[in-house]
Amino acid sequence: ETGLDARTTPEPLLSMLIELGEHEAIFRYPVKSMSGERLEGAELGWHGIRGDRRLAFRRTDDRGGFPWLSAGRLPDLVRFSRMRRGPGGNEELPTHVRTPEGAELDLFGPELAADVERRHGAPVEMMQLKHGTFDEASPSVISSTTVREICRLAGQGPDVRRFRPNVVIRSLAAIPFEEDRWVGGVLSFGPGADAPAISVTTRDVRCSMVNLDPDSPASAPEVLKTIVKLNQNNAGVYGTVVRGGRLSAGQMVLLAPAASWKE
Repeated sequence: ETGLDARTTPEPLLSMLIELGEHEAIFRYPVKSMSGERLEGAELGWHGIRGDRRLAFRRTDDRGGFPWLSAGRLPDLVRFSRMRRGPGGNEELPTHVRTPEGAELDLFGPELAADVERRHGAPVEMMQLKHGTFDEASPSVISSTTVREICRLAGQGPDVRRFRPNVVIRSLAAIPFEEDRWVGGVLSFGPGADAPAISVTTRDVRCSMVNLDPDSPASAPEVLKTIVKLNQNNAGVYGTVVRGGRLSAGQMVLLAPAASWKE
């Protein structure tokens, strides 16, 4: 296995930790582009938050490198919500989906596929993957300060769900786009050498998904325009997991800056 622990972590990394703030919220999106779920706790594995984006509709007539149906092509997807009925099985994944009109359909049933196909105008099928269907990387992290500033200037309510993060951080510095400074460093969730940790790899380049109201078909193009104007179309960051463990809302978040990795 790989990861950080007291035996393998460079001494500068342990001595140069900076307290960033608090782990404010955790989100998981079992079905790509459908509504997510806010969690008090979740397991962070080598491929991100367990159960995150493990399901997606595949466009069966697409032979390209990314056949997954997203809300960029079908905005109505954000209004579908996952459900779970009955005990047993993988409790991190849904068994049913509730449509925007309130119908509760089996996740892999023909009725759900037909409903989405009707809206999309082309055939689709639900698929389950072992490691998730990601546009860029996993997991995604953003600060609540960044969300508030973007939404304020865009004239929208500060709804973090627009940004579909896995991890939301309440930063002590409270500086918009502070996340850019974390690239190259490592975020630890909780004190101690065994705390879950994410290596921050890249800034999150945004698309029109941020324009979509999570509760309605309404689109607010000014959200993406604001991100482009303020920060070259970047808001939040992506990372890779370097140590798994339990994420919990309220955890202290620490940063080992990129410089601390230099020998």
